[in-house]
Amino acid sequence: MGIDNLIALISTYARFSETDIAIIKSKFTQHKFKQKEYILEEGQVSTHLHFIAIGLVRIFYVKDGKEITSYLSSDNGFVSSYSSFINQSKSYEYIQCLEKSQTLAITYKDMQELYEAVPQWERIGRFFSEQNVLCLADRLLKLQSILAKEKYLEFLKTSSEKIVQRTPLIHIASYLGITPESLSRIRSEIS
Repeated sequence: MGIDNLIALISTYARFSETDIAIIKSKFTQHKFKQKEYILEEGQVSTHLHFIAIGLVRIFYVKDGKEITSYLSSDNGFVSSYSSFINQSKSYEYIQCLEKSQTLAITYKDMQELYEAVPQWERIGRFFSEQNVLCLADRLLKLQSILAKEKYLEFLKTSSEKIVQRTPLIHIASYLGITPESLSRIRSEIS
């Protein structure tokens, strides 16, 4: 199920031979996580990049004893503590499954081997790196420059239905950089 979705997704960005696809498939392993289970905890090294076959996942960090959600992802999305994964250094982030989730994961070592074995894989790596940078830049700009109501409306417009409907409001509020009370008021205003 998930591997076909992964292959379909990457095939929209690059052409792969049947041999390339077989090599790519061989580098991913299946993982299952329970609701509230951690894929990664602060202080661990992010050794895997996960493709979410099915599930709902959040990335967060802790500041002054408070959890700050920095990213939300669901079906057919990728998730990792990217700075930890790329540098193979300790993560300051947690990755937690908000519901039962299944992923396909590739290790850092296997990712590097794919860059060598399948030249088109570099295009995939570059594309996802660029998307990650754009996402971070857009998120930073919105957090600093638009009003809370606009942030929420933009979140509704750009997030998957699964993320909008199944993510607890406390995590959405944290992701948007607003209080849960403000989010409740905004939701009341627009309903």
